[in-house]
Amino acid sequence: MTAPTYTSRMYDISLSVSACARSGTRADVAVMLAPVVSDDALAFTPGGGRIGQLMGGAFDGLLADVAERKLSQGRRVRHSVNVIESSICGLETGTEVEFLVVPAEQFPAEMWPRLLAREAVTFTAALDDDVVTSISLVSAVDQEAAAPGPTDRPAVFVTDNEVTVVLAPITRLVVAGQGPIAEALAAQGKLLGWKVAVEMRTGMVAGLAASSSPIDGIVVMGHDVEMSSTCLMYALESDAGYIGALGSPSMQVSRADWLAMRDVTDLSRIHGPAGLEIGSKGPAEIAVSIAAQMIHALRLG
Repeated sequence: MTAPTYTSRMYDISLSVSACARSGTRADVAVMLAPVVSDDALAFTPGGGRIGQLMGGAFDGLLADVAERKLSQGRRVRHSVNVIESSICGLETGTEVEFLVVPAEQFPAEMWPRLLAREAVTFTAALDDDVVTSISLVSAVDQEAAAPGPTDRPAVFVTDNEVTVVLAPITRLVVAGQGPIAEALAAQGKLLGWKVAVEMRTGMVAGLAASSSPIDGIVVMGHDVEMSSTCLMYALESDAGYIGALGSPSMQVSRADWLAMRDVTDLSRIHGPAGLEIGSKGPAEIAVSIAAQMIHALRLG
């Protein structure tokens, strides 16, 4: 058995892929199996549509060719990295890479609701040569036998006749704002192994908030009352387990007034000003205090 590699962004594309499955629209899902650690996933839809990203797009053409064949069963795709692909993805020319490309309808139907709920999911794809003959979900009871090793992080285990994929959700931190504190908080989040998105555009924050779960956090900052208040409104509408708001007392009041004018009056979920009171000074220490408060909220409520 090979050493495990990592994949988890199936959670990010699951909403769109499950919608395709419900509507009868074909979607082919691609994940990387080897040789590098990767949390990318990519889905192809008819007419050239693409959802997600895989290795910076280096192998989109290769994988799209498989998807365009509209096969009833998935395929294990093996390929040697060429010069152009190498310049995009950073792998050396000649490196052997492997992918799994599978029609969404071949996955068990019950997998998509579990991914949407950000639950840990393990599935096994049975292989006949490079043809995926079936895919089954692995129960918790059978987990250790199917995928030995840690189950609290995403992993892929490959043998000659099957591929076992462990999908484990990773905490996501959405930082709505910019500046030194935002940069320091993003760096702190990455150090903790979280997925971090720093975004100023309210429309993008709305989308990120809508897909947030109780294991995620959203921190809002900035001096623009309307922008930051709008982001806070989206955060309150989400299932995020932690919501933090940076700003002076007067800014906090201004945001509360803005929200109240839109009938948003329950602000009990907001930690404001964000961060534990540890006497922090400067962006780096403020980031530590916010991250610590988020960990406390997510772990201990």
